[in-house]
Amino acid sequence: MNFDRNTVLGFVVLALLFFGYFWYTSKEQAAYRKEQARIDSIANANKPKPDTLALKRDSVRLDSQNKVASAGATFGNSANGTEQLLVAGNDLLKITFTNKGGQPKQVELKKFKQQDGSLVKLASLDFDKINYPINTGERTAQVDDLYFENGVKAKNADGSVTVSFALKSSDSSGKSIIHQYIIHPDNYMIDFNIQMNGSDKMLSQNVLNLTWQNKAVKLEKSFDYEKQNSQIGYNLNGEYDYNTLLKYTSKDFDKDLKWVSVKQQFFNSTILAKNDKGFASGKIEWSVPADTQTIVQAIASLRYQVPQSSSVSIPLALYYGPNDYKILKKYDNKMENLVNLGYGIFAFVKYINRWIVLPVFDFFTKFFSSYGLIIALLTIFIRLLTSPLMYPGYLTSAKTKILRPELDELKKKFPDQQQYAVEQMKFMREAGVNTFAGCLPSLLQIPIFFALYSFFSSSVALRGQSFLWAKDLSSYDSVLDFGFNIPMYGSHVSLFTITAVTTSFLISLYSMNMTPDQSNPVMKYMPYIFPVFLLFIFNRLPSALTWYYTVSNVITLLLQLVIQKYIINHDKLLAQIEQNRKKPKTKSKWQERLEQMQEQQKQMRDTQGKNKR
Repeated sequence: MNFDRNTVLGFVVLALLFFGYFWYTSKEQAAYRKEQARIDSIANANKPKPDTLALKRDSVRLDSQNKVASAGATFGNSANGTEQLLVAGNDLLKITFTNKGGQPKQVELKKFKQQDGSLVKLASLDFDKINYPINTGERTAQVDDLYFENGVKAKNADGSVTVSFALKSSDSSGKSIIHQYIIHPDNYMIDFNIQMNGSDKMLSQNVLNLTWQNKAVKLEKSFDYEKQNSQIGYNLNGEYDYNTLLKYTSKDFDKDLKWVSVKQQFFNSTILAKNDKGFASGKIEWSVPADTQTIVQAIASLRYQVPQSSSVSIPLALYYGPNDYKILKKYDNKMENLVNLGYGIFAFVKYINRWIVLPVFDFFTKFFSSYGLIIALLTIFIRLLTSPLMYPGYLTSAKTKILRPELDELKKKFPDQQQYAVEQMKFMREAGVNTFAGCLPSLLQIPIFFALYSFFSSSVALRGQSFLWAKDLSSYDSVLDFGFNIPMYGSHVSLFTITAVTTSFLISLYSMNMTPDQSNPVMKYMPYIFPVFLLFIFNRLPSALTWYYTVSNVITLLLQLVIQKYIINHDKLLAQIEQNRKKPKTKSKWQERLEQMQEQQKQMRDTQGKNKR
């Protein structure tokens, strides 16, 4: 026992040393960076500065000349101009359009806020644009470089708003391009129609080579967790698929691409083709910058086959909004798969979420406004739903605890491990205890845990919802910020993680009290080690999940105590054992094979021991 106490003390001292080392190192590195920045600032100040203003003027002049030359005689008057903005929207969106390229410049979501309290913004950086080349004679111009006429906004009879930008030729060719956007009431999907007169002259081989650029920036509290839950999604050949950001850097599309999306944890920006065949082909390339503000920046090159006609209308659409399963499901184009309800090896849990968790969660939201209470009710519902399967396991655990004194005596009587295992199985069978039923609660928790892990990590309804000390149930709760990062743990203390780990530790204590003393030190201390692992795993997870785990653990402890104290009678159970011993014994084929294997192993050990002697 002294050895164990000294070992634990050693680990505690070692942990304190590591803690102090990381704190001291981070402090020294911060001081070093500050001093280095001061030295670099002085060095930069002493460097001779070129005439940057003159260089900038020359660059602007050359760029303007190139744009005029590219626009040619057809659109030469549109090569230069003044940017004019137009604001339109609905109850969900506020869209700022620009006449430069005739496209959205900024999209704000009215029902969602960023960490600083401002509205969530999508497609709102200089990098974000929609572009395609057009033939202007001997040269090619980029539409994004041309200034359309000032936008026109019109209110329609159905409540929708139409915004149009026109680009008209300055010669007698009659060529024109109109970008038309239709913003529907209570809808995040925007119709985007490109209307062309003279398309057979402006487009090579009747193909619109569309470029869609999108840069996703940090919107959530945890940058790393948001990046982990961000992907490139698409509907190819009628089926949904996706690519992770770090494992891949590009994806080629051979045909029938319905839409492609830059999906963040809770929001997505998507471009869609509304014709039957979709985009003829294309490719999307993306990169993950090293900064801590950019999730991903992507460039999609998409080919749209245009009919052979001088006048065409190209139906597209843009989606800027939340990853809400019910909203995306209504579009009937598999966009609901952007909501991560179960991916990879745990893809099967998405059916648990779609058919059970999500409907029950939505049902409770109709009657309660506190999402913490809703999660607690959801937990109770899941426990009630699984109780017919889990109750035999809890009953076995409670019976095992009551029978522990008898099992301890049995262990003393049969010190050999193999012989003890045979006698223990025999004794438990006589007591009417199904030892394998005790494993069922643990096994059943695995798919449920991963289903709820996916659900709570992707449920936009939880975003920004507070409960008790947690300010945002979709992210970790923090009651203490260190100001530096501890490897594998993080830079904060999550109190819901502490409650989840503590209740798990109490369950481990209860389980250890139910079983006979273990001679194997690994098996003996594993129930105590597992909650420590949870401390590191849970600390960065959404507080909704750790709150669920806490409530579920409390229910488990209460059930165990109620079953043990009020359902099982110890004297009656022992009497049942004596009665069962008098009955003829019947064994299943599996039990017979198991006992044969154990007997063979015992004989082999006895033979090996004799040979050694």
